[in-house]
Amino acid sequence: MKAVAPGKLILSGEHAVVYGKPAIAMAIDRSAVFELTPRDDDRISFDLPGVSDAEPFTLLALRDFKRRVERKYHEFQKGEIGIGYVLAAPVDLFRFAFINTLDGLHRTLDSGLVMKLRSSIPVGCGMGSSAATVLSEIRAMGHFLRVDFKPDWYYEYSQEAEKLQHGKPSGVDSYISLHGGCVRFQNGAAAPMSLPRAKMYMVQTGVPETTTGECVMEVERGFQNSAIWSEFEGVTNAFEDAIRTNNQQKIHWLVRENNRLLTAIGVVPATVRRFIAEIEAWGGSAKICGAGSIAGEKGGVVLVFAAEQPTALCAKYGYEVSPVRGDPLGTRIV
Repeated sequence: MKAVAPGKLILSGEHAVVYGKPAIAMAIDRSAVFELTPRDDDRISFDLPGVSDAEPFTLLALRDFKRRVERKYHEFQKGEIGIGYVLAAPVDLFRFAFINTLDGLHRTLDSGLVMKLRSSIPVGCGMGSSAATVLSEIRAMGHFLRVDFKPDWYYEYSQEAEKLQHGKPSGVDSYISLHGGCVRFQNGAAAPMSLPRAKMYMVQTGVPETTTGECVMEVERGFQNSAIWSEFEGVTNAFEDAIRTNNQQKIHWLVRENNRLLTAIGVVPATVRRFIAEIEAWGGSAKICGAGSIAGEKGGVVLVFAAEQPTALCAKYGYEVSPVRGDPLGTRIV
């Protein structure tokens, strides 16, 4: 069984969505694929990119692991540990999602499984990699177990795993990867929008030194009760209208405003700020598309709106750039 789930970019409203303000998110043509194949024994193994000689697990060991992770998450909720200490290794996210879904569905297995992941979504760069990989895993499991999943179930199970990675996920990553297309997302509810017709380019500035969860917690400490979230809301509302009317000039202005606000809350590294300033001087507009970073000089993905690809400018900074388009389909079996 093979399932695919797209990554995402937030066009407007990063961080503000955590405080109940709207965000506009778009599924993109970068995806995670999970493939399930039976094993001859009763163990579960996870074949992940860059991980060799992965140890297989018994269901008993996975259930014991789940209990330990849930204890750590409770410690995080009480402020005793940071979110980065809840999961110790990349495989832990998929171990938890697997056993949590299997037990939640009250299903049994007739054999062991090999869970093979392949992904074109950069990890840790604000593109919803964890949500997409978990959703592709759960979707493949549902098909393998012949479960008539409801979309709400996929969303809930993926959120259970996402909270271990990000602490207090807004839900937008899981929703947009599950359903595809472009939506206005607020307080767990989504309203479909048309995909933008503007030309967009994805610039990879490097994996941030801080995680999404760490950025969210740091921003909360400094801006939890700030009026800046109302400014974010105003920009997002105007952005929705600009996409609907395909007002290119207004889109550029609003992207610049969004970048100004993200800079104000301290999640745009200095080098990335200089790059974005040069993009604006060149005639385009740009902004980070994930949590950004509160340390170092790498900010994850920067989304550029421009008439042509900024190849020379990206080469100057050593950044990779490529066109990006929307994915209308969401999570599915392939």
